[in-house]
Amino acid sequence: MKNIINSQWRGPWTLLKKELVRFWRVAFQTVAAPVITALLYLLIFSHVLESHVQVYDGVPYTAFLIPGLIMMSVLQNAFANSSSSIIQSKVMGNIVFVLLTPLTHMQFFSAFLIAAIIRGLVVGLCIYLGAMWFVDLQMAHPVYIFAFALLGSALLGTFGIIAGIWADRFDQMAAFQNFVIMPLSFLSGVFYSIHSLPPFWQKVSQLNPFFYMIDGFRYGFFGKGDVSPLISLSIVGVSFLLLAWITLKMLKSGYKLRT
Repeated sequence: MKNIINSQWRGPWTLLKKELVRFWRVAFQTVAAPVITALLYLLIFSHVLESHVQVYDGVPYTAFLIPGLIMMSVLQNAFANSSSSIIQSKVMGNIVFVLLTPLTHMQFFSAFLIAAIIRGLVVGLCIYLGAMWFVDLQMAHPVYIFAFALLGSALLGTFGIIAGIWADRFDQMAAFQNFVIMPLSFLSGVFYSIHSLPPFWQKVSQLNPFFYMIDGFRYGFFGKGDVSPLISLSIVGVSFLLLAWITLKMLKSGYKLRT
């Protein structure tokens, strides 16, 4: 019985290990670069706006900014990990070696998803540790912090799998990142509270799922947010389940992978 269980998990574990090794071997690009970028954002914006902007009472702007930058980097890197791996495999033609294995579509999905989550969380943790040089950031609700980081990276990791399957060329993937992921990230309240916007743009911002991930994550640090964390968590959770269902359907059908 033990041998049967081990044989069932050997395949997905091997694929997961491959995905982890893939991004860790170029950690300067996949981990260090986004950490440095986020800290540069923090250094510039905090220096320019610290004395001019205060979003929450008793919360310096630098402290307000850090959770948004952490979560934005977590989301972007979770997406980048799964999407880049799949598109590279498709373009280079070695995706066939994964598809020929007796892995189920669920095992395929799980391996890419877990690797994306791990990369996102590693980048986020490194940014948090680096940001501690700027301000001593306390955690009011650690459970919310972990929940939103985990669900957010899972959601974007799943989105990355969909994008990697859909795209046929690197320029299509670049367009997806530049015209979908980047705008949604920057217009999600990373650098501001949506309550500072006119009513119309507040409503537009509430259609952005990235807003709920970042606002809920920030609530975990300060106990303050623009919407209830339970509402945010529900929206993020439902969005993840919907995208996961779509992804599994695509993998099961072999869409743009086996055809």
